[in-house]
Amino acid sequence: MHPGEFLTLLAPLSGPIVPIESVPDPVFADKVVGDGISIDPTTRTLLAPCDATVTQLHAARHAITLSAAGGVEILIHVGIDTVGLKGEGFTALVEQGDRVSAGQALLEFDADHILRSAPSLLTQIILLSGEASAIVERASGVATAGASRLMSVGPRRRAADDAQRASSAGEAGASRPPPRATVGVTSAVVAVPNPHGLHARPAAVLASEARSFAAAISVELAGRNANAKSVVALLNLGAGPGAELRIVASGSEAARAVARLVELVRSGLGEDLSAAPAAPERAAPASPAPAPRATRSTDDARRFHGVSAAPGLAIGPVCKIDPLAVEVEEHATDTEAELARLQKALSHTRLELKLLVAGSGKRAEQAEIFSAHLTMLDDPDVITRAEVAIVEGKSAAFAWREAVMASYRELARQSNPLLAARANDLRDVGGRALRHLAGGDEAQAAPAGSVVVAETLTPSEVVRLADQGVAGLVSVLGGTTSHAAILARSLGVPYLAGAPGALLDLEAGATAVLDALDVGEAALLLRPTDAELDAYRDRLGARRALRARQEAAAAERAVTRDGVRVAVLANIASADDARTAVRLGAEGVGLLRTELMFFDRATAPTEADQTAAYQAIADALGDRPLTIRTLDVGGDKPLSYMPLPAEDNPLLGIRGLRIGALHPTILRGQFRAILATRVRGAHRVLLPMVSSLDELLEAKQVLEEERRRAGSPPVELGVMVEVPSVAIQADRFAAEVDFFSIGTNDLTQYTLAMDRTHPRLAGRQDALHPAVLRLIDATVKAAQRRERHVGICGAVASDPEAVAVLIGLGVTELSVSVQAMPEVKSKIRELDAARCRELAKAALDLGTAAEVRALLAPGARPG
Repeated sequence: MHPGEFLTLLAPLSGPIVPIESVPDPVFADKVVGDGISIDPTTRTLLAPCDATVTQLHAARHAITLSAAGGVEILIHVGIDTVGLKGEGFTALVEQGDRVSAGQALLEFDADHILRSAPSLLTQIILLSGEASAIVERASGVATAGASRLMSVGPRRRAADDAQRASSAGEAGASRPPPRATVGVTSAVVAVPNPHGLHARPAAVLASEARSFAAAISVELAGRNANAKSVVALLNLGAGPGAELRIVASGSEAARAVARLVELVRSGLGEDLSAAPAAPERAAPASPAPAPRATRSTDDARRFHGVSAAPGLAIGPVCKIDPLAVEVEEHATDTEAELARLQKALSHTRLELKLLVAGSGKRAEQAEIFSAHLTMLDDPDVITRAEVAIVEGKSAAFAWREAVMASYRELARQSNPLLAARANDLRDVGGRALRHLAGGDEAQAAPAGSVVVAETLTPSEVVRLADQGVAGLVSVLGGTTSHAAILARSLGVPYLAGAPGALLDLEAGATAVLDALDVGEAALLLRPTDAELDAYRDRLGARRALRARQEAAAAERAVTRDGVRVAVLANIASADDARTAVRLGAEGVGLLRTELMFFDRATAPTEADQTAAYQAIADALGDRPLTIRTLDVGGDKPLSYMPLPAEDNPLLGIRGLRIGALHPTILRGQFRAILATRVRGAHRVLLPMVSSLDELLEAKQVLEEERRRAGSPPVELGVMVEVPSVAIQADRFAAEVDFFSIGTNDLTQYTLAMDRTHPRLAGRQDALHPAVLRLIDATVKAAQRRERHVGICGAVASDPEAVAVLIGLGVTELSVSVQAMPEVKSKIRELDAARCRELAKAALDLGTAAEVRALLAPGARPG
């Protein structure tokens, strides 16, 4: 778009025009994504507002991005919170990369279907290219699709910003602003009122506002200057609470800029100043370990504590999974082409982040994080560093990576931990752009035998890394009940979660010992001495020898010394798991997690797919029992293709069995697939996340209807005890089911009111809390009166130290992770059931989980 030229956008839909500020979603109303207009549609076909190219069609088909003449980018977002529909109700009429003409149909949508799940059909037409373009005229009243002029877009004045960038080119320090003009405006001293000082979010607000003025602006603190339009530079000032700043500006809008920025700083830059100071944003999760010892050894700086998410011991070199660890060419010869590549990558990343913001729905914190990442991506100092390196002959990918790393190191040196923690945000957003520059996002490989350190690990990454033969896993985020932890335990890979964020700053290659054997003392030891290495190698050798003995005896039954038999079954997700479980002594499957076969695919598995998977497992088990849990998703386990309504608290919303009420065809299809499976042993169906008798009776009726239609023999029906209401009413549930399976992961979460996915709370959840044990006790007693059996399938069943108290409470079936079976069975054979009952009785009268674990420690006696 040349100076003086304007682009006219026609209305893509008919209906009343609504100011963007009135949209009932702060992400749009506050123009986080960009400026624009909303329409309350009366038509159902979305038309192109101008001649353009389709640059992105969202997988959920609720949003489409167009690139028009002059680099104008337009996002059209149909409805509020419609991303959760996962495409249901939308039909795309174009594909990504298509050239379209003004008035051409882009997609159709079923308004009635959408409004049953989404709060509004208001459709937003957003100008994404706000850095270069601006809305100069907008319509009001009622729009007619393809005919009414909706808005005119013109070029934004960039002269002052261009001058600022040119004057700062070649400067290496992110904290050095452009030279100040001879005539300028300087504010009086203004104190930072924010409880944590000028950290990422307020800095992003300040930088974003500064960029809206045609002025060169800097912030001064104690003789140091920072470019006010650079988040990184502002963070590098290290302005803590009460820091005294001056705003300095020059240019045509200098006076307005200074007045506005001073007003913003005084008001808290968008933060609620009445709130109590928050905890550091990347504080390590609290650990259930006992209180720290009064004295610590001099080498504690090498030891990083966390929680044991998968028990084990590993020794190997540290391998970091880092978004910036991408192999790139250092040099390039075509400077203009490399500069263009950088801008294209930044544009793609900017669009990616804006779509993430738009798709955040009511999750305000998530939207704020991605918005802050957007500001970091456009940081002029980081971009200038990269451009200077390109001019000096570096490739765009190499230059960008080095620019991000230089700014990262400056931030990481900050003494304020909250500001230093933002270094990893810069690393994250820098990695996004680097993937575009490097031509893909291939997963990083890890050497066999290494100890992998990462900020977070997904389930698919755990599986991939285990396949590569890594010795152990460490993550800063995560906890003992995450799916990543569940998979690590099933694969036998030691996993330390909730480690300090400082681990991310370490250099790769150092020898480390990952000791995740003790829940309370799990830690990563860096650079062990020769004596320490010898001790750990001896311990590892002893564990391997013990493991060999346990596996040799795995086929034997688990019977206590005084003759009480405990069935030990396996928690599995596949036929391969089943075969391994049988080899390691499983007496059946106490929990088949069917949801894992629903993940990592574009559509739900068919009934035939499910039956084939269940049959392969049943065949592997022979005459052993098979317990198949119906789909347990929602909450912390979403499916990309299953539309669920947006929820303020998904863990208390539509999840588990409640999914069946929302999607009855999926539940009925799964029941049919289960009934079609030929099982030689006991054939059991397990219902997840039951909270009321009504839910159980409705599902029980559906199962019976499908069984009669199929002419199948009866199957045993059980419920998961995952919420306190079921444990409290266990006597009523016992009259309707054949068995109980206690899911201690969720039962602990809901009893202690701690989100098990929360990075700061994961380490404080312990199923041995007396409150949880009392609910287990109530369930067992109610089941015994009805002669129903009770199993435990949560993570606590795989904890050898917890087995004694579970047996003492009367639990007769433990369903454990595959790799834990030989050790759990061996532990049971060492126990005396009468002694276990004494321990359980004492545990019920204690006050904390730590006290219970102390009671179970070797040599302890119930008091």
